[in-house]
Amino acid sequence: MNKKKLWSLGVMLILVLSTILAACGADNKDTGSKDTPAGGDSADSGGAKTLVYGRGGDSVALDPAVVTDGESFTVTANIYETLVNFGEQDVTIHPGLAKSWEPSEDGLTYTFQLQEGVKFHDGTDFNAEAVVKNVERWKAGGDKHPYFSSQFVVGDKQIIDSVTAEGDYTVVFKLSQPQAPFLKNLAMSPFAIASPTAFEANEEGLSTDPIGTGPFKFVEWKRNESITIEKNPDYYIAGFPKLDKVIYRSIPDNSARLNDLNTGGIDVADGLSPSDKASIEANADLQLIERPSMNVGYLGLTVTRAPFDNVKVRQAVNHAIDKQALVDAFYEGLAEPAKNPMPPVISGYNDGITGYEYDPEKAKALLAEAGYDGKEIELWAMPVPRPYMPDGQKVAEAIQKNLADVGIPSKIVTFEWATYLEKAQNGEADAFLLGWTGDNGDADNFLYTLLDGDNIGSNNYTFYDNPELHEVFVAAQTEIDEDKRNELYKQAQEMIFADAPWVPLAHSTPILAANTKVTNYIAHPTGSDRLDAVDIK
Repeated sequence: MNKKKLWSLGVMLILVLSTILAACGADNKDTGSKDTPAGGDSADSGGAKTLVYGRGGDSVALDPAVVTDGESFTVTANIYETLVNFGEQDVTIHPGLAKSWEPSEDGLTYTFQLQEGVKFHDGTDFNAEAVVKNVERWKAGGDKHPYFSSQFVVGDKQIIDSVTAEGDYTVVFKLSQPQAPFLKNLAMSPFAIASPTAFEANEEGLSTDPIGTGPFKFVEWKRNESITIEKNPDYYIAGFPKLDKVIYRSIPDNSARLNDLNTGGIDVADGLSPSDKASIEANADLQLIERPSMNVGYLGLTVTRAPFDNVKVRQAVNHAIDKQALVDAFYEGLAEPAKNPMPPVISGYNDGITGYEYDPEKAKALLAEAGYDGKEIELWAMPVPRPYMPDGQKVAEAIQKNLADVGIPSKIVTFEWATYLEKAQNGEADAFLLGWTGDNGDADNFLYTLLDGDNIGSNNYTFYDNPELHEVFVAAQTEIDEDKRNELYKQAQEMIFADAPWVPLAHSTPILAANTKVTNYIAHPTGSDRLDAVDIK
């Protein structure tokens, strides 16, 4: 239960309304009050600094190895840590749980030296054997670990051939083939290191009782309401974290989330509508935070379902949608229309592709050539705001009108977020709105991860499978020369453009807002913000 802030004659009274509740994990007991202080109140009754973070949706699970959604990684990025880290606001590689690493000349062996004296939240020692057990868990996970399949499996071949411990703090990875983005992949949130004691005892339990080495420890999860984490007093980096507690509140309505920020109910609001920018900038008590753009919002067309099993219908839909109008109406100058499945900031972007121009007459002609019978389709609208899709319902309504104009009737449907993702992943949608925020800044993470046949059932929701494209992806992954890699990815984008499994819609610059008492909040382009350095004045 959250504290509610009451204002009377300028005096703030805080009413403690809740008692200690048991955490979601069976053995995870609450160690303090679950009261949420009103936003901007830097200390609760015990003097602890608590940050209340408002977001558009709940997490799916808190085991980073088994999820693909950003709302889950938003939380897990502060509970777990990876072997290597991204830079503060970019995707350069820096030490993490590994303090150094050395690749072999042939790119097939990586030797990591680990940080010493680190413990998991359950008291288990972090060491080389813990890393080995985590990697072996990923390798054996199959469909349970979709990101491992998309980043470290090509065809039936696992990229990580073996991992061994050489002493307590040295780990050696041997690869089956060179992988250009290997280190960037390891820095991604899904490859955070979990306590082997925890997953060996109850692997499924990690989803509701996460145990990592990070700056914050899990406290409790109230589904569709809040997730609470607290300071890890044994964190190995002295002086961090600055906050004592973070409470992630799920507030699906954008305007309600901003109102909570304005009235002090939360300290940070993520997933805000671009139209809110002006009011945020006009409020002296708020600060606007822009996240570096590294995303794409798209309309996926499931190629195994009629009528989108016909390439001409898919091309027609691309011509039918007025992307510029969507950007003008819903992004308020904080986005640009997309023509490729990856944003221009990613190396290897093909600017030579012209894109499908908005041309309803061309769309009608292609539908006629395809023999489209006018059957109604389902158009799936995202139920939560995401950086690449500020309002899924309104965007769906605009697309519905565009489709009707060329003779494609559609019915808008939606589901709760976790169900939406699961059903789309299973190929149950005709056309669906979704998007992607880059995990590591590499073209492979957009193109291969989202559009290769290997990743059907994980991150390829359209079920698009082009064997010739697959060969290009494999060549790009094993090519160390950056210029040659870029040329391969440009070729891949041309093939995707012709096959049209998506309608790329927009690349956005997401905005957040915070009370001015919040300091050192740095938004990361991957969307997973670490809060260890964040403070409240």
